[in-house]
Amino acid sequence: MLAYIARRLLYLIPTLFGVAVLVFVLFSVAGEDPVRILLGDHASPEAIALQQAKWGLDKPLLAQFGDFLVQIVTFDYGNSYASGEPLSKMFSDGAVVSLSLTLPPFLMSLCINILLAMLIAYYRNSWFDRFATAIAVMAMSVSYLVYIISLQYLLAFKLDLFPVTAAGATDWSFGSSHYYFVLPWLIMVLAAMGPDVRIYRTVFLDEIDADYVRTARAKGASERTVLFKHVLKNALIPIITYTVVAIPFLVLGAFLMERFFGLPGVGDLLIKSINNGDYPVLKGLTMYIAVGYSLFNLLSDILYAFVDPRVKLD
Repeated sequence: MLAYIARRLLYLIPTLFGVAVLVFVLFSVAGEDPVRILLGDHASPEAIALQQAKWGLDKPLLAQFGDFLVQIVTFDYGNSYASGEPLSKMFSDGAVVSLSLTLPPFLMSLCINILLAMLIAYYRNSWFDRFATAIAVMAMSVSYLVYIISLQYLLAFKLDLFPVTAAGATDWSFGSSHYYFVLPWLIMVLAAMGPDVRIYRTVFLDEIDADYVRTARAKGASERTVLFKHVLKNALIPIITYTVVAIPFLVLGAFLMERFFGLPGVGDLLIKSINNGDYPVLKGLTMYIAVGYSLFNLLSDILYAFVDPRVKLD
């Protein structure tokens, strides 16, 4: 196991280097000049040269790329072009809000939807199965934007059960701001229910007809024991794949949710950075997600071996 982890970590080096090259080319070579975005097209050559020197953009491209590699290794991407704030503080502040927004509904959806899918699989080929599957397909067909607008209008604006927006809030400690997240949590759980239940139901039904299930039934195991003891364990591999690799993206938050509810998370920061041409923020977030995705992909492979002893890590 340790040798496998070490090899995979070594494989990450060329992968992340390739991502770094692509990110640098997109934002530092092919992208629009951030100095002209900040100063405008009518700025004097002296002002442009001074700003380029301040940001290190007057260096040769290879030197700039070397600085970028150092930033990746040290996880210090400098300061924002737009605000001048340290990116580490901007990322950490935004991550607190984004994780407060995305992590609770992610965990709630995981538990609720797995149990619902198991229940549907237990009553497979019945009217309940057909009804639940139809509802799941209908829920998948509804745009995420419809969930946000309709529930925000009905529950927050008309019934005044929740705040319409968090714009203007300054204290984002959980005890002081949790009421801003309740309605977004509800929307995210409902929006995820259709596709997740559909996927998990298919996974469970694929396992129900396997040979080991027939053997367990032949030995006298009840249908409930077969489902909850045998099928659930063997269905965890595709479920792990589906869920673990989504964890790094929780830090990005939900773009639409953060914009509609005025939540200053990482997703909102990313959108503002795109509009402002704030390339350090864009490069930093892209590399954070690349590193996180690679590490959690490795974690999912390791979890396979713990869930299923037949899996060998070579």
